[in-house]
Amino acid sequence: MMKRIAASTFRSILLLAFAASAWAQAEKLGVGDAIRVTVHQQPDLTTDARINERGVIPMPLVGEVQVGGLSQAEAAAKIAASFKDGKYLKDPQVAVAVTTVRSRQVSVLGAVTRPGRYPLDDTSSQLSDVIAAAGGISPAGADTVLVIRDGKEERVPVLGKPYKLKGGETVHVERAPVFYIYGEVARSGAYRVEPNMTVMQAIAAGGGITPRGSDRRMKLRRPGADGKLIETDAGLRDTVKADDVIFVREALF
Repeated sequence: MMKRIAASTFRSILLLAFAASAWAQAEKLGVGDAIRVTVHQQPDLTTDARINERGVIPMPLVGEVQVGGLSQAEAAAKIAASFKDGKYLKDPQVAVAVTTVRSRQVSVLGAVTRPGRYPLDDTSSQLSDVIAAAGGISPAGADTVLVIRDGKEERVPVLGKPYKLKGGETVHVERAPVFYIYGEVARSGAYRVEPNMTVMQAIAAGGGITPRGSDRRMKLRRPGADGKLIETDAGLRDTVKADDVIFVREALF
């Protein structure tokens, strides 16, 4: 009886191991994964490489080979075909094994509480989930983030429609645009530019005008197309843009 139970347990372990191996082989390779390529009876061709942002790895003799998006078995077949097509090996036998899985992770950088790499799964692949895992956006962070996907940049609003991330991508939370206010205001300094913000609202953010100041004697300095500052008179209803400098002067008595 005990022998039958032991045999059944052993068969179950073998089946689980086989299933795990089959799952690993079926998983697609992605950007950031580190793999080892072994060519049978050709030790000089053994290669350890990391899949770059274009989904390729460098291989001896044949150069770059596109393996991103392929299973381990498919990648091995493609590398073998490259050796054969280049007439380097007559019947190459190639094996590909993943040594470090990074393609199912994303990098979160910039204005977040805890920058770093975060894993993705079926329940945590949304942009909002990953940012939450990173501790959320810091007070200096912008309302949109820069997602680098397949080498291309895309700006995505944090509070917009659900946005699903893919492994190997980078999320960069940029600093929010700011304006600067100086002179006769209660709290000089840099402040966040809000949508459709006016000079009046900017003054309020700075604590208001002091008794010595005047809302009729304000200057606005704004970078021009050539990068040089252009100074104009500022009105309370003027729109504030990123990098504007507002200077409130003393009143004339």
